[in-house]
Amino acid sequence: MFNVPSSHSLFRPPAEAHSLIIRIADGCPWNQCTFCGMYKGVKTRFLTLEEIDAAVSSAWATYPAAKRIFLADGDVMALPFDTLKTVLEILNARFPRLARVNVYANGHSILQKSDAELRELKALKLSTLYMGLESGHEETLRAVHKRETAEEMVEAGQRAQAAGLKMSVMILIGLGGQKNTVLHSAATAAALNRMQPRLLSALRVIPIPGTELYDEELTGSFTQLTEFQALEELAAIIQGLELESTVFRANHSSNILPMEGRFPKDKERLLDELDTLFASGTLDQSSPGPPPLSL
Repeated sequence: MFNVPSSHSLFRPPAEAHSLIIRIADGCPWNQCTFCGMYKGVKTRFLTLEEIDAAVSSAWATYPAAKRIFLADGDVMALPFDTLKTVLEILNARFPRLARVNVYANGHSILQKSDAELRELKALKLSTLYMGLESGHEETLRAVHKRETAEEMVEAGQRAQAAGLKMSVMILIGLGGQKNTVLHSAATAAALNRMQPRLLSALRVIPIPGTELYDEELTGSFTQLTEFQALEELAAIIQGLELESTVFRANHSSNILPMEGRFPKDKERLLDELDTLFASGTLDQSSPGPPPLSL
């Protein structure tokens, strides 16, 4: 279910498949990450409150009983606090059964809100913030032009969850390439242990045409992990995780082996599943293997 006032593609997390989606912005305010092609060529714009009210009215006319709403596009949390508060108030007034509102959020946009503001947004039913940590390794983050440092993203996650919000954090297997796989896996596990996100997703980085990372692979300055190495890296991250209560998923189309579980109870099972696949001899040890049919 969605309401789309713009012509370019709409992206949403897999968990929002059954949410009412209302686009209140176009593009991503940062839009410089070398691996991301989601909003290339899209001019960043936040809708005016009048436009947002019209979009909400249109969505309400079709789905007045909506309980879950996802606000698109790429970083709705970047809206000024007063504007985001007003949007949430409009949603609460229009949808009597509303239970939660979820958004994409970059670390920088979370840190722009005070603790009191985060709590106020939570009280207005803002619920889950989807944030791409990507890596805990600083050299890797700088290489892919991520806006925030790992420390800033850890702080953002800690502050958001202290305010009662849920963090759904994404990491990218293979983002450090062959050069930094060991450092990427160790630093990523360490950052996640400090953040303790409620939800964690692991995807495999796939260089796609139109992105800088794709061009870097063509020139040889970035080398993808083989299938075997990608799962070795995932195993190293899982082995290093000391999470107290986190739902984990690695079931995106980019993943070689679909996996899911809950930390800490399923940690050993996940590692056993990977060990079984390593021992099978079916993994490609010379190339990344065939790319997924869709991302």
